[in-house]
Amino acid sequence: MALHERIRSDFEGRILGGDLAPGARLPIEQDLMRQYGCSRMTVNKALSNLLTAGLIERRKKAGTFVAQPKMHSMILDIPDIAVQVAERGQDYTYQPLRRMLRAADDDEEALLAGAGQLLQIDGLHIADGAPLAIEFRLVSVGAVPGIVGADLQVVAPGSWLLQHVPWTEAETRISAVPAMEEEARKLEIEIGSPCLCVERRTWRGSERITSVRQVFPGHAYDLVARFGPGG
Repeated sequence: MALHERIRSDFEGRILGGDLAPGARLPIEQDLMRQYGCSRMTVNKALSNLLTAGLIERRKKAGTFVAQPKMHSMILDIPDIAVQVAERGQDYTYQPLRRMLRAADDDEEALLAGAGQLLQIDGLHIADGAPLAIEFRLVSVGAVPGIVGADLQVVAPGSWLLQHVPWTEAETRISAVPAMEEEARKLEIEIGSPCLCVERRTWRGSERITSVRQVFPGHAYDLVARFGPGG
């Protein structure tokens, strides 16, 4: 293996493995040259390959950082609801509802990919004291062992995952649904009220990370994607 490929492979493994989280700063080029005993050209070639793969970003006069991962389509990102609520000038609160370690049932077996148990985390997102969304989440403990000991009483699991676990691929399904009994009770709306349902699965390489179902009252949330011939 060429040296620049070895450097690229080393950092790709650390990023995809979670050792280097989104936003983490990579060593400067001089340090990498000393570490690998190579030229600046070799280091630049390795970093350029990581940049092309979307794993890192270079900031002028600041350095090289692990990139915040994006979907392949670049149309829908994975939002952090807490950040979105704050950007709207509202107070955000997360209310845990249910948390349990369990095995997967037949419909969830694909999420495990042989990794072991699932952590089920249900909770309520609240904006300015009013329910914004009820969330039902499953996390593969084999892929994200740190989630078991994480303090998710205040920080929503989605926010924690975005901060600690890089993902490389995501699938999102959006649909209109009527509020079921539990959803209606927690969202403080009538049973059968129109809601927006967002279902999402994420992967890190071939490893499945999480599956989540979020239900929003129809009047409380929308999704906007802007795109055109200029990208």
